[in-house]
Amino acid sequence: MSFVLLIAAFALLAVARFSIQPARRYRTWLVALIATELGHFWALLAGALAAGAGPAAAREPDVVAFATVGLAIAAAILFARPAWCAWRLHRALAHDLETTFGKTPCPAPLWSWFRLWRWPLAVRRGPVRTLGITPELPLDFYPAQGLPLLPHSGAPCVVLVHGGGWDSGDRTQLADFNHWLAARGVAVAAITYRLAPAHPWPAQRDDLRRAVDWVRSHAAELGIDPERLTLVGRSAGGQIAAATAYGSPLPGVRAVVALYAVHDLNFVWSIRSATDSLNSDKLMHQYLGGGPEGREALYRSGSAEQLAHSGVPPTFLLHGALDQLVWCRHSERLAAALRRAGAPHVFARLPWATHAGEAGLHGPSGQLITGAVLRVALGR
Repeated sequence: MSFVLLIAAFALLAVARFSIQPARRYRTWLVALIATELGHFWALLAGALAAGAGPAAAREPDVVAFATVGLAIAAAILFARPAWCAWRLHRALAHDLETTFGKTPCPAPLWSWFRLWRWPLAVRRGPVRTLGITPELPLDFYPAQGLPLLPHSGAPCVVLVHGGGWDSGDRTQLADFNHWLAARGVAVAAITYRLAPAHPWPAQRDDLRRAVDWVRSHAAELGIDPERLTLVGRSAGGQIAAATAYGSPLPGVRAVVALYAVHDLNFVWSIRSATDSLNSDKLMHQYLGGGPEGREALYRSGSAEQLAHSGVPPTFLLHGALDQLVWCRHSERLAAALRRAGAPHVFARLPWATHAGEAGLHGPSGQLITGAVLRVALGR
């Protein structure tokens, strides 16, 4: 039995290491996501294993028992690291968001130890309406619930652009996130855009602009304020949202949120590979038709880093430092470009996080992402 416990402790430590070490393959990314966003649950298991092996180590000098206790304690510490880091980060992030987007009444704290122990997808679900911009481009609308928090003519609205590597995904992606926002007074319009390779860039930009125009023109019947729109994009959707908003003004859009997105397509082309987790060589050929030579204007039009200027909407960027599907360097470089341009922005770098952390609403990344988007949407 002692060797079984030792193997279990070693296995837990092997998984827990993903809170400090990036997962370099798609399959291990899923393991890393579970290890970091549900690590507090795993920390309890590792602690229980250490407690179970402890008496044997105390009774006699049993090397196996001592090793089991040591490995289990190390695993528990690493599993607990994301929650500890998020708690330490949340105050500075709250201050930065308030400075950039304004202080407003907010119905949810940016961090809660109690919330951390909720079921990852526990959320109050409200109504969803599927509406048609065109038959090919429907959107799902999540009406804001409850009374308006601020004296405006309608609720603020998030226009959500899904991820999926430009060739997959749809508007139903992570719908619980949308329900969470709607339950706290922010409407959500989760849009559809055309996918590569049938529709390369800039079809996605055109679809987003059309969606924003449609939402504004139907603001009265949707119960939203047409001048309080926030673009929120995940991964590929973050590239679409930021490049579209930076390329030319979008009426009514007062802020942009880009979560773990790419922002310089020339850089992506320079590091592309057919053997990486996403086959980025294939994605780039599908999305842009080939390399930047002869397509300089096309590449620039999709690269927020190259389009950054002082007049872009206030921007919130968030990226996991351990993200290997989309490197954190993309957001770091855009943040530097915005800083040079004098554009208002906040960049949150999560030292434990991998890609798509808000898949669990109440985990360390999930709390910071949902809370930050809520504050941006409710801001001035």
